[in-house]
This record gives sequence, structure tokens and C-alpha cells, in this order.
Amino acid sequence: MLSNITVTNKYKKLFFMDVAYRVPDNECECETPQKRAPKTKPIKKMNVKSIIGYPTREDNISHKSHVVIRGVAWDDGHGIKDVMISLDDGKTWDKALLDDGKLGRYAYRTFRYTFKPTTLGKITIMSKAINTIGESQPFSEEIKWNHGGYKYNGIDKVTVEVV
Repeated sequence: MLSNITVTNKYKKLFFMDVAYRVPDNECECETPQKRAPKTKPIKKMNVKSIIGYPTREDNISHKSHVVIRGVAWDDGHGIKDVMISLDDGKTWDKALLDDGKLGRYAYRTFRYTFKPTTLGKITIMSKAINTIGESQPFSEEIKWNHGGYKYNGIDKVTVEVV
């Protein structure tokens, strides 16, 4: 929500770009909890990312029912080419259906994927977005750390119970 827009020919120091939304100013944009980066820079690029909106964590889903996984994906303006879904901890991946994509370059894309759970118990659903230049979400353990957690784009995981 915007409340106003100000146009000026002079730089105005603002909290979010000058203090808050910053990452380490190095190639990996990373640091460690023990050694903070001495210099930071404002975030200028969004990483490719997807998030599962349904089902949600700890939901119960019915055995042999038709479940529709839904979510959104976005990147820094190149566009989302695919969203992949895994139901076996990332061993295999299957394409989700994307919306028509007739949106602006920076708009998110919705996705859906239908499956029928055939076994009882816990299942982890994973989503991974891939943009048109081949960038994709990494596994969370592959992401380097920064103190704000900014630009985190690990593969999304939602664990549900099949009952």
C-alpha cells in the first residue's frame, strides 16, 4: 500500500535501503554469525523463489483423495519458466501447472499440482521454481548465511499427514 510518492533530485537517506534491507557486500552476499561482514549493500535483485500456499504445515489430507497443491513463484524479472514438485524428498521432480503468465515481468506466477496420496503417514511436499535463464531454488543447506536472512530462497517444504 502506498500513501505517497516523492520525486526529488537529491538523495534522501531512508531506513529500509540504508539500514535494514542490506546484505554483505561480497560475491556470495554472505557472512557467518561469528564474523559479520564489515561492509553491506542494498538488495537490488530478487532470487528465484516459490512458496506452497496449500496445503499448509501439519494439515491432514485424506488418503486417496485428489489433493491440489497451490502456490506462487517469482524472480527478479526474467520470468518463471517452471515450478517443480517433489513428493519424495527431492529424488524426483514433476512439473506443476503454471497460470497463463500474461503478466508484468515482476509479477508472481501461481502454480498448482494435483496428486492422489496412496500411503498413510507424513509426506513432505517440496516446490522448486526455475526462471527463464535457468536459475533455480537451491536446497536450504546450500544457502550461505547472512544476519538478516535476506534473499533466502531455499526450496519450500510443507509436511502434511495423510489420514
